[in-house]
Amino acid sequence: MPPPIEVAGRRIKRYHVTADPAGIEPEVERAAYAMLPRLLPEPDGTPPATFVVLHRGGDDGAYLNAYSWVWDNVLHFRGAAAGQPVLGCPDRDPAHFITPDLPWIGCVWELPPILHERDAWVRHLLASEAPDLEAYLTDSLPEGTTGDRT
Repeated sequence: MPPPIEVAGRRIKRYHVTADPAGIEPEVERAAYAMLPRLLPEPDGTPPATFVVLHRGGDDGAYLNAYSWVWDNVLHFRGAAAGQPVLGCPDRDPAHFITPDLPWIGCVWELPPILHERDAWVRHLLASEAPDLEAYLTDSLPEGTTGDRT
């Protein structure tokens, strides 16, 4: 998992999902993270933390899902897509991101981090004696597939 970054005052945990053993192409990663400020909510007093899932599909598609903690315990979502005309992308360029207005929160391969991040948020910010954002930021889903983890 790539290390956390800071964008627009928010600490961002990052997950990358791809079937390609070489990982996500650097130009796709750069373009996705350049889009990230447009996907983040305004500060509301909640510890400024977000986790993102950058998914490079097996076709031309690339997807960036930004899940931000707001209102103390609510998960805000905003996503971007590239290279997927069925989602309204203007071309098949996996580095040309747009923000489709769809009510979708992620495909089956993008969802495993949500459960882990929910539990980590509760563990480190809601159920601990003192909220610990740094502990939350270091508590990530183990490396590996996002397939069945039974």
